[in-house]
Amino acid sequence: MSVDHSTSQGRKKSGKAMRRGEEESEQVEVPRFMGRHIPPIDRLLIRVIPPVLILAVIIWVLGNPVSASAAISEMRTFVTGKFTWLFILYSVFTVVVCIWLSMSRVGKIRLGGPLAKPQHSKFAWYSMLFACGQGIGLIFWSVAEPIMLRDENPVIPSGPNGAQEGAIVWTYFHWGLTAWAMYCAVAVCLAYSHHNLGKTLTFREATVDILPRWSRRGAGVVIELLAIIATVLGLATSFGFAAMQFSSGLTSFTGLSATPMMWLMVILIFAGITSISAIVGINKGMARISGLNSILSIALIAAVLIFGPSLFIVSNMSQTFGSFFTNFATMSLWTDSGLAATTLESWKDSWNGWWTVFIWCWVIAFSPFVAGFIARISRGRTIREFVLGVTIIPSLIVMVWVAILGSAAIYYDDQSNRGISDAVAADTSSGLFAMLDSVPIVGTVLLVVATVLVATYYVTSLDSGIYALSEFVSAPHKSGPVFRVVLVLSVATVTTVLLTMGGTAVVDTVQTGTIIGAFPFSFVIILMIINLIRRLLKRDKAIRQLEKDINNPDPGLVFVPDPDGEGAIRKKVPQDGEQG
Repeated sequence: MSVDHSTSQGRKKSGKAMRRGEEESEQVEVPRFMGRHIPPIDRLLIRVIPPVLILAVIIWVLGNPVSASAAISEMRTFVTGKFTWLFILYSVFTVVVCIWLSMSRVGKIRLGGPLAKPQHSKFAWYSMLFACGQGIGLIFWSVAEPIMLRDENPVIPSGPNGAQEGAIVWTYFHWGLTAWAMYCAVAVCLAYSHHNLGKTLTFREATVDILPRWSRRGAGVVIELLAIIATVLGLATSFGFAAMQFSSGLTSFTGLSATPMMWLMVILIFAGITSISAIVGINKGMARISGLNSILSIALIAAVLIFGPSLFIVSNMSQTFGSFFTNFATMSLWTDSGLAATTLESWKDSWNGWWTVFIWCWVIAFSPFVAGFIARISRGRTIREFVLGVTIIPSLIVMVWVAILGSAAIYYDDQSNRGISDAVAADTSSGLFAMLDSVPIVGTVLLVVATVLVATYYVTSLDSGIYALSEFVSAPHKSGPVFRVVLVLSVATVTTVLLTMGGTAVVDTVQTGTIIGAFPFSFVIILMIINLIRRLLKRDKAIRQLEKDINNPDPGLVFVPDPDGEGAIRKKVPQDGEQG
């Protein structure tokens, strides 16, 4: 009997394809989950308490705006007067930790195990880092802070032209290396915990191991509640200020008035773009918008450098860079100690209360979503590459950005008899647009570019915040695009209520309250960093093997997490032809 060899060969190929498809479908998702399964009651508390508390805060602020503002101001005065030293030492601590991580042997550890590969190109990675971390903040403050500090600031000696050198240098300091080190220290804790130890990408999983066993469950719930509330209120208040600044940008070249109706339209547009990005996913939506941010940012600063006061900008950049490195240690440790000998009547009486403590609190309050997002997109990088990438590169970008835009602002401020200063005094968000309008030839075009940048930078910040927030709320389960869209709409709703019913004063009050929330959260972060150091120093051969296995997609390798989430029972499932 004859045999159809072509049919037989086809069946063999079909069988191989089927087996290959089965193997691919059996591949497990890495890193494997080795964390704690949250009890149903704890999960319910994490989902229910934040919106209830946030609603209560909003009702309180809207119902009693004067008393709420006074109470929050008193709390801010207390934190500034009693704990400026804490925030200063905390910031220095994070810088030291980042130096240790990058220079010690632990810097060789790869996030995701030794075989992990980066998911994003370096350009895309840097773009997303910058966009989620400080893009919108720099758009706002790169002109406003140098202008507001140009007549008086501490530490930096005044030169022949007054205190304008110190104004630029302090802006470098507030938005550069130290701020990024504060983000980085938190992000590397989350990244190592998630990618190497199989924990969920949450603060509780990165922190509670260092606590006594009896306290871990309750502490984990409290930690997660703080992270969720800080993220929602931080995103909502930033959303409000972004809407106002975008409206200022539109006003600068269209003549339209910035009204509550315009704010509402801007919020809807921002929310719509972010929802689309959340649906298409982080690898497409966020990466593409961040890439657009980078291109537009390069075009903006290049145009100001070329068409603006080029010689003054380059000279001032050289001089202020040198001054920054010379005075970095002094600025890092400056607490204005004379105030500690008196009772602070108001935080407004403290320079640090206006600036360094304010900004460090804001960085801490933003750490949950910025660090969570940075950790998620950094799989495959070594800890050394991670730390250098998150601190050095963005810091240099910040310094070049501020040197160009801030120097141009000071130059045009002098040329216009303090016209830029007057614009900033009237509306802080309009400073950048007042400066760009002074640039010859391309000023009007740059107004449009800057307005678009406000939108795209905030969309990327909101996008990264929504991804982090969804992880906090739904972990260890994966959140779907519909859930992320619901979170976007929730944040947009909170923003709309704050702006339309309370106006800028209410948004400012809630923002200040969010910053006050950074005070208790700073202790959580300190515990988490100490826990990371403990984990890295205790990393032995067994832990290194566990890191490999957790990131092994072999479906035959099975893990059973222990009840405390401290490790796992590992066994190999027999395959066809193997002995059990």
